[in-house]
Amino acid sequence: MRLVKMSLLAATLITSSVFAIDNVKVDGDTKLFYSTADGQEIDLFNKNSATGEAALRLGVTADLTEGISAGATLYAVSTLGLYNNLVGTTWTGGLNDNFWFGEAWLAGTYGKTTGKIGRMTLDTPMVFTETWSIVPNTFEAAVIINQDIANTTLVGAYVGQSNDGVIGGGITDNVISGDAQHNLYSSFYQGAYTVGVVNNSWEPLTVQAWYYQAQHLLSAYWVQGDLNIIGLDFGLQATGTTETAVLSDESNSAFAGKIGYEMKDTFTVSGAFSQTGDKATTTSVGANLGGSGQSKLYTEAWWNYGYITRNDTSAFNVTATTPEQLTWAQLGVYFTQSTSKDAFTGAQGKEDLTMTEVTVEAAKSFGALDVGLYYIMTKADDLNQDKPVKKGDAFNTVQAYLTYNF
Repeated sequence: MRLVKMSLLAATLITSSVFAIDNVKVDGDTKLFYSTADGQEIDLFNKNSATGEAALRLGVTADLTEGISAGATLYAVSTLGLYNNLVGTTWTGGLNDNFWFGEAWLAGTYGKTTGKIGRMTLDTPMVFTETWSIVPNTFEAAVIINQDIANTTLVGAYVGQSNDGVIGGGITDNVISGDAQHNLYSSFYQGAYTVGVVNNSWEPLTVQAWYYQAQHLLSAYWVQGDLNIIGLDFGLQATGTTETAVLSDESNSAFAGKIGYEMKDTFTVSGAFSQTGDKATTTSVGANLGGSGQSKLYTEAWWNYGYITRNDTSAFNVTATTPEQLTWAQLGVYFTQSTSKDAFTGAQGKEDLTMTEVTVEAAKSFGALDVGLYYIMTKADDLNQDKPVKKGDAFNTVQAYLTYNF
């Protein structure tokens, strides 16, 4: 089932369990995703408004020698004949069967220091692998992690290329033809560096700070603190981009706060608020620098990414979930609303752009099979418009995810 809210801990980049493997380990999954939406003169379940695709993930890791490990992950996608039959588009944008190695890495550990190089997933606040699509985006990078300081993780990374197009409709039909497969990965800001520190000397509190430098094209920072105590969850985030002469950007910033409560094995509820600065920048503040524009700000929407990180935008989110063991399935309700100042050109000139999203989730596991059903109501001024200057009407989206793990 889809996991949108991902951990921000740098330790998930490379965990000790990855290297504690006995000789060879193979795992994977198969997925079948379907999505349909209505709109202007288009009904739900019409093939012209539906998206569908199947995918296979097959991963293998192995110890090469003491302290040295390697791994590779193969991804393959297929329309299964759904295109022009039940659906009009695919999740990856391609219409032919395709495959590629999304991960191929070599890692080594000495003492409390681990290094990893090659193609891999990443999980940092502003450069991370997104999992909302049928296949994830990955990176060609070099990462080093050190944990010699008690309760502290130090991270340094260089990211050279990424394949963010595979999650946003950018994979081409000829990706496997000749040398075209290499085009799946493209330069990441001409190369980017990041350093980070994560500390939880006091166990209930995790504090982290990150800095990103993309070869003088972009600089960004992220600072976050999360406190979880007696079922209460508090969080603060601050992020921003600094002025760059090449892109003629102005410095901008964003902050977010969250408060939540979890009653164990019963329910979890949270509320969050965020605000971005009003400077004009070409990069959304707080968005994923290597993906579709999804953000790890607490207020991120379940499905409609890119709104809460626009300039001069206030947003809030309310989330409530129940665990699968309490009811017949895991149930969730996710509400997000954002308002961007003077971001919509309407009949009266510049107007505020408002986006409202309500998502209802029902997800259940049947052994190795995960099933997720989702209903999404969206009302955004710039979507589902009858006329270019008319604010859009509300529309509905229905999604079904099937994942078989092996």
